[in-house]
Amino acid sequence: MRLFDKLTGTVRPADGVAPRPAEEVRAALLGLARPDLPYVIRDGAAEGADVVAEWRTAEPAWQTLFVRSRLTRAVRFRMRLDREDHEVRVVEEGREVTRVGDPPRLRISGQYTRGPDRTVSRHYTVGRGESGRLEATETFRFDGAELRDPLRDVVLTAGWTWRSVVFGRL
Repeated sequence: MRLFDKLTGTVRPADGVAPRPAEEVRAALLGLARPDLPYVIRDGAAEGADVVAEWRTAEPAWQTLFVRSRLTRAVRFRMRLDREDHEVRVVEEGREVTRVGDPPRLRISGQYTRGPDRTVSRHYTVGRGESGRLEATETFRFDGAELRDPLRDVVLTAGWTWRSVVFGRL
């Protein structure tokens, strides 16, 4: 792995993996979407991309989960398939999230970041365990890698490079 690749989050497929056609890669990425997951993967033509993946922070059915988790960042991946170089070029975008209203709901603020990010949120409940001692039990975990890793794994399995774009156009 080259130094710049490490800094940007670019990952190359294993040696000897033949690249699959772009249509198969796109279909595999879109095939990761399921209604029971807290993220959506959809066509990104309206946003200048081939595929977009993002947390479901705007959907009322998922608002309770994200509000309860005290989520502070919303992450979105815009992906373009470079058929010539067998690369999926990815822009990872982050926005700050605030809670407004009563009952609280999420609102995306104007603060914006671009590039690979590691967003992890954990919540614990402290209580007495079976032994009578105080114990901390993890009650909620939110990790941006839960969205990034499956996307990247599909791309690498298909023999394509996962190329993070920090500067320039997608």
